[in-house]
Amino acid sequence: MASFRVTGIPANLSQQARTTLKSPQYGHPAHVETATGYGPCRSCLATFAEGEEERILFTYNPFAGQDPYPSPGPVFIHREECPTWEAETFPPMLRGLPMTFEGYGDDRWIVARERVANGEVESAIERLFAEPAVRYIHVRNTEAGCFIARVERAA
Repeated sequence: MASFRVTGIPANLSQQARTTLKSPQYGHPAHVETATGYGPCRSCLATFAEGEEERILFTYNPFAGQDPYPSPGPVFIHREECPTWEAETFPPMLRGLPMTFEGYGDDRWIVARERVANGEVESAIERLFAEPAVRYIHVRNTEAGCFIARVERAA
């Protein structure tokens, strides 16, 4: 059994962005375009079919509800509805991407950080959660620095 759970952005936020074409948390206009990069989608956590799929770009704060200090950044989701990733496994399409895992403690303080090498995500997650002060992990794109997903300890 996995010792962690990976989640994309909440389904209700993705749906609001698709319906209103605005950032659900900020009201800023969202941008629709044909994918020119791999992404990934922050809902289903799959990469985009470049030149084929439409995606929506909008502002998202991954710390909403956890800390009053906002840290918004850009995220992409599929234009068409897709399932939100919530599983005790790591999304297979993310394994080959350049990723950095940031382990957060109390008061949203970064306790530990690790760049993932050769798709070895489980060992990186295990090392970060071995630090008792790490409460959750953010998966970030190492090239762009943007938020991809959240990893929590399994219940």
